[in-house]
Amino acid sequence: MMFQKTDANPEEVKNLMKLTFYTQRKQVNQGKTIKYLMEEWPFWFRELGMAVHFKELTGIGLNETLIRNVDLKGERLLNYMNTVCANKSKKLLQAVSKLKVVRGELTGCSEDVKDMVLLLLSYFDEKEDAMFCYVEDTCLAGEVQMDQLYLTPTIVVCGRSCYSSKRFMLSVDRNIVHDNITSFISALCMMFGSYYCFNIHYPSQLASTLEFLQRCFFSINPEKGTKVEKTNTSHLHVKPRVLTLIQELSDYEWRDV
Repeated sequence: MMFQKTDANPEEVKNLMKLTFYTQRKQVNQGKTIKYLMEEWPFWFRELGMAVHFKELTGIGLNETLIRNVDLKGERLLNYMNTVCANKSKKLLQAVSKLKVVRGELTGCSEDVKDMVLLLLSYFDEKEDAMFCYVEDTCLAGEVQMDQLYLTPTIVVCGRSCYSSKRFMLSVDRNIVHDNITSFISALCMMFGSYYCFNIHYPSQLASTLEFLQRCFFSINPEKGTKVEKTNTSHLHVKPRVLTLIQELSDYEWRDV
């Protein structure tokens, strides 16, 4: 009933989400479908509700942790990718050049985060379409072709690129759970948070990118274990490669030319 009103008190929503956290976790662990959870807990699929649940679950603030780490490490990562990595890899050099053209004169934290994610996907040679689905900028939730989407959390970009889009949607288990996210950073946080809130493994197509974001930008650093889905082939190679990049970044000192 509160969700159907436009003037719900954010503090009251936050408090009620905390009070019902146990029941939410119980239903996820019982294997309730995303569609069922959307009907039972609509606020969970909004930025505020997901942030509360993620904080209760992990002890980490979703948006604030990402933004703080982008401030601390984002420039270094971008500079490293644009220079050292681009000089070593023809594919990454092409990705850097393409992003400069697409981004144009746009500046700001949000644009830097878009660059970071797209360059990480290129660096790890992972599938962009497993994280992003591009649709027309006027596309409505009911018009999204669900068979184009992965079952895992996917950001639906309403526009030809992340840079031109003014609106994003979030899909989980091929359900559009939020159809009007106006910030890329919010969309990224909700996509990442969904893996934890709904007990979803990282798909092999995005394993390294998500694990890097997890460790470097969302500050989740378990000593052992991984959220990467288990496949017939060993997935142990993911962690060393991610940790190697983190180590190289910590050793890298960028200088103004």
